[in-house]
Amino acid sequence: MDWGRFAQQLASLARDLLAQDSVNATLDRITASAIDLVGGCDAAGILVLHGTKVETLSPTDQLVVDSDRLQARLEEGPCFDAARTSRGERVFRIADFTDAQQRWPAYAPQARELGVGSMMGFLLYTEDEDLGALNLYSRKPGAFTADSELAGWLLASHAAVAFSSARSHAQMEQAVATRHLIGEAMGILMGSHRLTEEQAFDVLRRYSQENNVKLREVARQVCERGSLN
Repeated sequence: MDWGRFAQQLASLARDLLAQDSVNATLDRITASAIDLVGGCDAAGILVLHGTKVETLSPTDQLVVDSDRLQARLEEGPCFDAARTSRGERVFRIADFTDAQQRWPAYAPQARELGVGSMMGFLLYTEDEDLGALNLYSRKPGAFTADSELAGWLLASHAAVAFSSARSHAQMEQAVATRHLIGEAMGILMGSHRLTEEQAFDVLRRYSQENNVKLREVARQVCERGSLN
């Protein structure tokens, strides 16, 4: 492993990730980079857990989706564990799917039938939050070396920061857009019904609660139709 070249590639990737214009673009760049940067990696994806429900983000191959679905159904597997673990264990790995696996006895043989030869799952986390797991696959048994594991962990560390930053930026943009939309809807109600600012907001809030519709969608309806009717 040429670690000097790897360091240059990782530095370039870090800058590139910050330049992406959306969360999806950031995640697509992360998983595509895994194939280029981690020796033995044929496919990659990011698994996020919502309770026990699995969401697969930016898979580079159908194999990733199929594996995540299998782990979700069985509620076991290295990626599933990486996404829900404490931070004490940074990587979950199956070196060779042709060997018996005591830790994931149900998942391993079925994953082998999908075409998985070996895999690694890395927890994505920052100081403040757990984000999911970066999962790397090879169709060959024994494809990942100690260098592959270290490279994957370094990539996951950069990926977690970029993922968190992109998501925070998207949430901030959405919050600003929502405030603007609500303000516009309040202005329409104030003008058409001679309401104060407080009264107009109360109309939107009560309609949202009584009809179980998000405030943003209520505001959008007012802006599109000119009223709540």
